[in-house]
Amino acid sequence: MPLPPLTKCHTWRRLLACAAGVVLALPSAAAAAPFSSTSMWNAPLPESAALAPDSDALVADLQRQVTAYGPWINTTQYSTPVYKVPSTQPAVKVTLDKYNPALQEAFDAVPLPETAKPAAGWDKHLVVWQGATDTIWEFWVLSRKADGWHAGWGSKIVRSSRSIGVLPTPLGATASGLPLVGGLMRPFELSARSIPHALALGVPQVRSSTFAWPATRTDGIIADAASIPMGTRFRLPASLDVNSLPLSPAVKAMAIAAQRHGIVVRDTSGAVTFYAEDPTPTGANPYPALFGTGWMDQALKDFPWSQLEVVAPPSVTPVAPNPLK
Repeated sequence: MPLPPLTKCHTWRRLLACAAGVVLALPSAAAAAPFSSTSMWNAPLPESAALAPDSDALVADLQRQVTAYGPWINTTQYSTPVYKVPSTQPAVKVTLDKYNPALQEAFDAVPLPETAKPAAGWDKHLVVWQGATDTIWEFWVLSRKADGWHAGWGSKIVRSSRSIGVLPTPLGATASGLPLVGGLMRPFELSARSIPHALALGVPQVRSSTFAWPATRTDGIIADAASIPMGTRFRLPASLDVNSLPLSPAVKAMAIAAQRHGIVVRDTSGAVTFYAEDPTPTGANPYPALFGTGWMDQALKDFPWSQLEVVAPPSVTPVAPNPLK
């Protein structure tokens, strides 16, 4: 279902957008939570979910990396701007700079706005989300050159509202093969203090060769068997009283999401990093106000890293269907 266009500026978030001359779509349940309600991103974890045998070792490694590299939330760079477009958005070709006929065909007609800007940083991520066709395109190293748009890699997810939110190898714009919008925190979720899905996480040191579902690949280079595999799913225990923790309202919402849905390692990063939607399309940065600081390490200074645990992957893992068809 296409989202209705924004026509009036009568909330603070709309005022920010309208001041920047940006037309946004109104948030809806579909906007808040891409993928199926039963996907690993959106389905709540059972309170008694089994823990991985090496849970303690993996949590210790995460704590070590938080101490060594610091925590962060990517917002205005190395995250993902999401361009929601109507059915009338003109389609353009995005040239794939690597040979893959099926993916190039998926990029031959993309409703990518002329004024779209990929995220700052080397990865140059960007997502186009067209509700009318229930399709999501995601790009890695997207750029506009003299002959038009180019991308280094990515994917197209058809029937996205029914997707399990996992991409088969070799598709996808992340090192894990997990979609960019999976686990992405959005400003209206943080404003509402309610994040109804799992959170995505990047860590600096990821295990090489092996990965855990829902990841479908890894770029890890650490051989240590106690290191964190791509796809590891951390959570805060169901028994933890999150409301008693000394957290700001936005970070408390993150902790509740970590308790109910978990935190999934989806990328290698320079710090232990959560991902919040890049606000470039709106022309305004809401995050200093939402977190009470522009320094995201300070926002996370009281996050309960030591109380995390690792959920065991399912014994039978769902097969990710080809998202291009």
